[in-house]
Amino acid sequence: MDMIEFFLDGRKVTARPGETILEVARRENIYIPSLCREERITKTTSCFVCVVQDVKTGRFLPSCAACPAPGQEIAVSSDAVKEMRKTALDLLLSEHCGDCEAPCKMACPAHAEVEEYVRLGKEGRFLEALQVIKKRIPLPMSVGRVCPRFCEKECRRNITGEPVAINEFKRTAADLEYENYLETLPAETGKRVAIVGAGPAGLSAAYYLRMEGVAVTVYEMMPQPGGMLRYGIPEYRLPKKAVLDRELAHFNQLGVQFEFGRKLGENLSLDELKKSYDAVILAVGCWRASGMRCEGEELAVQGIDFLRNVAMNGNTAPAPGRVIVIGGGNTAMDCLRTAVRLGSSEVHCFYRRTEAEMPAERLELEEAAEEGVQFHYLAAPVRLAKNSEGRLVLTFQKMELGEPDASGRRKPVPVAGCEFEEVADTVIAAIGQSTLAPAGIPVDKRGNLAAEMGENVFAAGDCVSGARTVVEALQSGRMAAEAAVHALTGKVFPAENPVNVTRGSWQDLTVADLVFQNGSGETGPREKLSCIPLEERKTSFHEVTFTMTPEQLAQEGARCIECSCSDKNDCRLREHSVRCGARPDAITGAKQTMTFDNRHPVILQDRGKCIKCGVCVKVCAEVVNVALLSAQKRGFQTCVGTAFDQGFPASCADCGECVKACPTGALAFKKIAKH
Repeated sequence: MDMIEFFLDGRKVTARPGETILEVARRENIYIPSLCREERITKTTSCFVCVVQDVKTGRFLPSCAACPAPGQEIAVSSDAVKEMRKTALDLLLSEHCGDCEAPCKMACPAHAEVEEYVRLGKEGRFLEALQVIKKRIPLPMSVGRVCPRFCEKECRRNITGEPVAINEFKRTAADLEYENYLETLPAETGKRVAIVGAGPAGLSAAYYLRMEGVAVTVYEMMPQPGGMLRYGIPEYRLPKKAVLDRELAHFNQLGVQFEFGRKLGENLSLDELKKSYDAVILAVGCWRASGMRCEGEELAVQGIDFLRNVAMNGNTAPAPGRVIVIGGGNTAMDCLRTAVRLGSSEVHCFYRRTEAEMPAERLELEEAAEEGVQFHYLAAPVRLAKNSEGRLVLTFQKMELGEPDASGRRKPVPVAGCEFEEVADTVIAAIGQSTLAPAGIPVDKRGNLAAEMGENVFAAGDCVSGARTVVEALQSGRMAAEAAVHALTGKVFPAENPVNVTRGSWQDLTVADLVFQNGSGETGPREKLSCIPLEERKTSFHEVTFTMTPEQLAQEGARCIECSCSDKNDCRLREHSVRCGARPDAITGAKQTMTFDNRHPVILQDRGKCIKCGVCVKVCAEVVNVALLSAQKRGFQTCVGTAFDQGFPASCADCGECVKACPTGALAFKKIAKH
């Protein structure tokens, strides 16, 4: 048999007669992407992703069908070939309609594998669930109590009612299994990193550095670790001894060293740290309170100071009398509810917008109202003074909502001639917080630090972003740790979800757009958290809510739709798109109407993911020798189906060859099925 010699990117190779360019490239370990080529069937030549170029003629050829000629020069990885492949993939992505990742995962700042730990929790496998959670959330006991539930806001269950109680899966898994799981550390790299700040961002950076074999010392200005977790979040939301201390004990077991009472710019210098360590991460938080920007504001207590003082004094303080809190965020809610527990005679919240614009969590608002807090809206402070009796008099300006501002919320504007006064014993300003950068540390116009400052100095958390949530700080700490590891060892961390097709937000979808993995998707109502009695809530700092039971989570987990693509870890369209730099938004336009066939007990057909490669049709006809599938309709509406839309017969459960051959998950085994 005469072998054919030709060239791939200037490299001489040989082909057997009838062998395609793609087959030769695979044998020679030369990368050429392909979606429609399946070794067991005749050539399909439908996707054009495997394109190469004949150098002499300039023609582009589908390598899955083209056979080489003697002496032929084929360009496999030239810029022109790469651009042609990218265009082909861009076109396929433009019509592809599915969810590579579930919207809950994408909404989570830490991109935790939500579906996976919910599924494990539903099955009662809480230790495994905790292992999944800690890959992205190193403080699951705390986050399971204080997270604002970004994931739940994007849960597709919102279409049919209430979202899945995702956060409770973190809390229960951590509460049940935390002492039973301690990570195995890799070999030490010999590198040492100093972290300034033992709040969520600093702790997260320490955790991920240890997971990479880097030695860590954390310097903290306060007497104990935790940052705002300890000094800014009240005991009734996050118990310190029963939860936070128990959680932080793991950091000592992981070999993280702590030095307390060390404050950057006072008894700790950045230059000293740079000389002693291979890298430094600054995670100093946002400890400077924002003012009310009104006359006499110095008479008010700052919200974070109020909460810190209560925490440091064992949740005790003199009764604050009649209290007014200015602000509408979660810190304001913490101040209000803390004042109730300290025995305040009346607690009032004033906010310059309406309740609809308040950034505080709905649950916090509801629980504060249950505890007796009185809310007043469309009122902004303009003056604070003391009267002759030594009490505080706060003058307010009535407001109304105007046009949306930069935050997207309607801007409050004054109502002319409408002022009123309120008398209080304590006024607490919970407007916001900002970074108090140590002297000599460069900051931007907002006073925040840069994430990377050169000389192996990095920053993470609120001091970079401004005041955010705990879970956002954890993500920032992880990113800083990865940046430090890359600088010290050269390790490259993969980009997160560089290609993610999504069906869109649940607000734009209907029940008909949901892909239920089994049956109609009908389940019971959301499981509710149990609370301690109201009077106990108002008179103590006992934790307000109880952890859900495994039985509750088994019911709650059944409500999860499992939105992400079952083929997300094996999808060749996604794999090649990532490698070739294709993007779902590169080409815009109408997509096919999403239709699903979940009548079969084992197989789900999601036509929105179909790229019309024809592989399933040929596998069924040429490999299985049944010919159940065929192309239906024509043009843009072309789809694959069975004759007269009868659906897959029961016998397909024992075959599944079309499912295994599908390159995109348009045909998939249901996640509930065991295979």
